[in-house]
Amino acid sequence: MTTQILIELIAVLTAVRDDTPQVMTIDHGRSLPSGPLENAHRSLQAGVRAWVERQTGHPIGHVEQLYTFADHGRMLTTEQVRTIAISYLALTRSHAGETGWRDWYDYFPWENAKSETGRTCRAHIERRLCQWVAGMDNPATRIAQWQRCVSLFAIGDMAVWDDELVLQRYELLYEAGLVPESGCAAADAVPGQPMHHDHRRILATGMARLRAKIRYRPVVFELMPEEFTLLHLQRVMESLSGIHIHKQNFRRLITHQQLVEETGAMEENTGGRPARLFRFCGEVRQARQFTGTKIPLAVP
Repeated sequence: MTTQILIELIAVLTAVRDDTPQVMTIDHGRSLPSGPLENAHRSLQAGVRAWVERQTGHPIGHVEQLYTFADHGRMLTTEQVRTIAISYLALTRSHAGETGWRDWYDYFPWENAKSETGRTCRAHIERRLCQWVAGMDNPATRIAQWQRCVSLFAIGDMAVWDDELVLQRYELLYEAGLVPESGCAAADAVPGQPMHHDHRRILATGMARLRAKIRYRPVVFELMPEEFTLLHLQRVMESLSGIHIHKQNFRRLITHQQLVEETGAMEENTGGRPARLFRFCGEVRQARQFTGTKIPLAVP
């Protein structure tokens, strides 16, 4: 029996608006923009760009491939058809009045360690994971799985939250049967809006990739206006990482690495003293491959 292979292109299209990271969705927030690879597409990247613009009307800037998802059962297909998803991370800027944008943390509230909602959600997850582990018969398995929970969700005073482990945390919750995508009832699931098929897993992959990249490359350039204050830049970085950034170390690093330059203009609408406006340096705007030092993120 011959199995037919279908290639699906999926985009994690991300923007930041009002210091809130957003993802472009379709189907009332339940799916990411996606569609099959067609003969008319000259490349995979051209195909994903075409589907995003066709479904959302939004052009995209920076695009890079994430991962290929080929798990059996990732979509409801027949035995003769297997769908392989090739996912992409795309960055852009959102504008007022556009539809389809959803807050990252609607889907992953526990990933926002800066907010009270995020901290409350993590406390709830800790209790649910404790119950899950306590129900295991094998003592060795209980120990191993609890160590995994402690590491991923920073349980305990000595544990450190790693903001890049978005996918691993979601997969742990899936394995524990605490998200609707794993088949649990909505009433038994931890907070967080579900998505169709494995699209929330793909979104988690995109979030993790972007959180890792903003430390070493100024891809955040794609998400910022042409001119901005250093406070605005810091808030965007904090919103993407979900954790607080040490203000003085952040400014010292940005200045030392020569990532930005002053425009000579001032931002008057700050609610306080006027603030200097900056823009990314010419080398950054041209190459977008300028390597930087790890940005100092404070432990939440």
